Amino acid sequence: MLKIIHVPNPILENKTKPVEKINEEIKKIIEEMKKTLIAQKDPPGVGLSANQVGIPLAIFLIRPNIKNEKIEIFINPKILKMVEDKKKTSQTNKKQPVKLEGCLSIPKIWGPVKRADEVYLEYQDENGDLKRKWFRGFKAVIIQHEIDHLDGVVFTQKSLEQNQKLYQEKNNKLIPLKI
Repeated sequence: MLKIIHVPNPILENKTKPVEKINEEIKKIIEEMKKTLIAQKDPPGVGLSANQVGIPLAIFLIRPNIKNEKIEIFINPKILKMVEDKKKTSQTNKKQPVKLEGCLSIPKIWGPVKRADEVYLEYQDENGDLKRKWFRGFKAVIIQHEIDHLDGVVFTQKSLEQNQKLYQEKNNKLIPLKI
């Protein structure tokens, strides 16, 4: 199993490099990343980028349903299109529940991040096949979070850029962080 890197490690601040060739070494890294993601329990992990385990390559995994062990692999991903939910933006005066993001590299810190509801992604799978596919809902959120990692950006940066509050988890309660 691989060790998860925590902020302020500089590897999390740098853009990752593209995977040139999907060979046995890359497949081994992916297998180790899968084991590492599944092993995360507090909190359970729904996504993991290669730079979070000290490997500066453009690879991430997602597991949106933690009860199901199905893990999706994304190599050299690029968001081609993003779509905001028209209903959500037209109902700005209605109170929307705030969804908080967390990160395995920033334990016990949570914060809201405004994300697109749909993303059209180009990526390679672990066999090297080029895919283009739409992702919606929670999968789209995880993908955007992980692509931020590949670009050297952590969710707390996004949250603060959007003038959102961050929270620290203490004794199973969320306490606003003073920044």
